[in-house]
Amino acid sequence: MIRLRGVTKRYGTNQVLRGVDLDAEPGEFLVVLGQSGAGKSTLLRCMNRLACADEGEIQVAGIDAAVDRDTRALRRQVAMIFQHHDVVPRLSVVRNVLTGRLGVVPVWSSILQLFTRADVALAHACLARVGLTQKAQARTDSLSGGQRQRVGIARALAQTPRVILADEPVASLDPKTARLVMRYLHDATRELGITVVCNLHQVDYAREFADRIVGLAHGRVVYDGAPDALREDDLARIYPDIEPGNEAVPTDEAVGRHGAIGCSAESFQPTHKVA
Repeated sequence: MIRLRGVTKRYGTNQVLRGVDLDAEPGEFLVVLGQSGAGKSTLLRCMNRLACADEGEIQVAGIDAAVDRDTRALRRQVAMIFQHHDVVPRLSVVRNVLTGRLGVVPVWSSILQLFTRADVALAHACLARVGLTQKAQARTDSLSGGQRQRVGIARALAQTPRVILADEPVASLDPKTARLVMRYLHDATRELGITVVCNLHQVDYAREFADRIVGLAHGRVVYDGAPDALREDDLARIYPDIEPGNEAVPTDEAVGRHGAIGCSAESFQPTHKVA
């Protein structure tokens, strides 16, 4: 489903990725751990061409992500979930979710913001998966931070992607809300067979939700293995500036207190507008 070989990325004189190899199987929930500046966000951005790798092979959902002409096809197959929700506050919850359909509806429909009954039904089904059925018609700016992030998850699901890339989706949430959001993301994607690559700071969540953990440090993969095989010496390589066993290792409680460490289809139906 995802295959990276020898991926490098440089910004000026700053070498961010240094020959990264990475694989993710269909339906796998892969968590990437690493300090701020380790290259986690750049890695995701290279996977969907928000950034262009300097060198290397990137295959995502059967598409060559290193080729310009495939960008539109790639974006249809790969959805993004961002740290700060990126929802439109004044729109209703269901209309925010429907924006996930804009890449697959006809151009005139996207311009006029018209959606088929099938699209609307899909949006409501996605909201049900994240426990927001009763909030469908509410303005999104009336929701809590955790609820807004769940809207972002529902929007990604509405895209019907093969891959979801989640860039620190719970970094700004308190521990209780963060675990709830991670649970919705994990369960929904597992049920739908969607491959997930999720950047996290919190080791606890990685151990709880990941099928596999990849650790990045200084742009290189320094750990690739099962969550229950992650040891103190592995954490020392992933977080080289933090002593093993030190309370500063980014658990969910630590991030909750202090914020993220280093936080730098059916046939066409008659169309109608949605509130």
